[in-house]
Amino acid sequence: MADELWRWDASRIAAAIAAREVSSREAVAACIGRMHAVNGAINAVTVDLSGQATADADRADAAVRRGEPLGPLHGVPVTIKENVDQAGCATTNGVVAYRDAVAHDDNPVVANLRKAGAIAIGRTNTPAFSFRLDTVNELRGRTHNPWRRGVTPGGSSGGAAASVAAGIVPLAHGNDIAGSVRYPAFCCGLAGLRPSFGRIPAWQPSQKAERVISAQLMSVQGPIARTVRDVRLGLAAMAAGDPRDPWWVPVPLEGPPLAKRVAVVRDAAALDGVSPSPPIARALDDAARWLAEAGYEIVDDPTPGFTEAARLWFEMLVPEFRRFMQEDFERDGDEGIRIAMAHLAALAPDLTPDDHLRALARRTGLQRDWWRFLDRTPVVLAPVCAVPAYGVGFDVESGARTERVWRECSTLMAVPVLGLPGMAVATGLADGLPVGVQIVGPRFREDLCLAAAEAIESRAGFAARLPVDPA
Repeated sequence: MADELWRWDASRIAAAIAAREVSSREAVAACIGRMHAVNGAINAVTVDLSGQATADADRADAAVRRGEPLGPLHGVPVTIKENVDQAGCATTNGVVAYRDAVAHDDNPVVANLRKAGAIAIGRTNTPAFSFRLDTVNELRGRTHNPWRRGVTPGGSSGGAAASVAAGIVPLAHGNDIAGSVRYPAFCCGLAGLRPSFGRIPAWQPSQKAERVISAQLMSVQGPIARTVRDVRLGLAAMAAGDPRDPWWVPVPLEGPPLAKRVAVVRDAAALDGVSPSPPIARALDDAARWLAEAGYEIVDDPTPGFTEAARLWFEMLVPEFRRFMQEDFERDGDEGIRIAMAHLAALAPDLTPDDHLRALARRTGLQRDWWRFLDRTPVVLAPVCAVPAYGVGFDVESGARTERVWRECSTLMAVPVLGLPGMAVATGLADGLPVGVQIVGPRFREDLCLAAAEAIESRAGFAARLPVDPA
């Protein structure tokens, strides 16, 4: 049984360790064995922490023997993305110039995972500066999708998603400023949650200056797993308060019951002029039917749409990129990130500082419109992306391709602008590749997103399914 523990989800592992049915040492050893067997084929884990993880597992088992109180992830193997500070590890962020930037303290999200008892067995790959939807960089190389070589695992948490999809760990840390949790989960057939802004604390002890304001307002940390119940467990662990993040809000993880009303977004006008492709349209239809079977009311209630919020993402972030980040990208970035960001910035060529200030002001009006909508219809079912996973290198092909990609992925940018929770959940396969949908809910109502995602997951019969062994 011990050799097969890597197949178990985090909830089952944690419960078995607490019940003394298995040890953390056994669970960690099984996942390390799986990592050594398959990671060479996918390059998801870029820093092997096996030695430290084994010592941590022994300490976890000793705590069980002493009868100490156990955290919700006590003894469970996880991975941490290479763009957050983890004491003793370099915060490379996929950049050659930062390969020796060793952190001396944990980011709050890492500290919370440790406090919950999780054991990091490795660090995962990310594109340079974590600013692409594909995961490749000059420092670590390309991460491959375990489902099919030549197809992106998504980005920027592509290494995190691939590590879960390949069975290396049941739960991974990711973060999301424009889809970096939801899109990799979608590409790899997983469940991934972008929580509400303010839900999970984060801060880089190694940073030399505060992040630009739009990044502060839109970037969040979140869990990626093979099952929704593991995402729920990961959220609970990550969301503990930390005084180092003044944006964190002490809101309960469970809210009062609300009407089980669901609006389905299929209209191109609400999705920046792009209709869902046939595989994604079928995924939406399936998910809506499964929600209806679970007792949800599918209503004809037009949302405020994602188009304006997606376009506002550019107006908020691109002026800040040009003023504060472009020099770093040009000096330290690899060719891929320079090309990708040039294509992206070209989509908003004439923005001025005044445009940026007006965009920040307009954001409040969009949020108000969505808050009012979600007050009567609390659950929204929408695409993660209008098409299945792209082939690798899609974001550096041309400016025209980049423009099309960001319209196909309008919800990825819109949800961060709105500050709402967004949950990706797999629904099945299309031509051998995973497809899925996104659940959006009111701010701080991740519980509603998780409940709807569980209803879909239970009927899809796809949860915890592993692809053909990448090794």
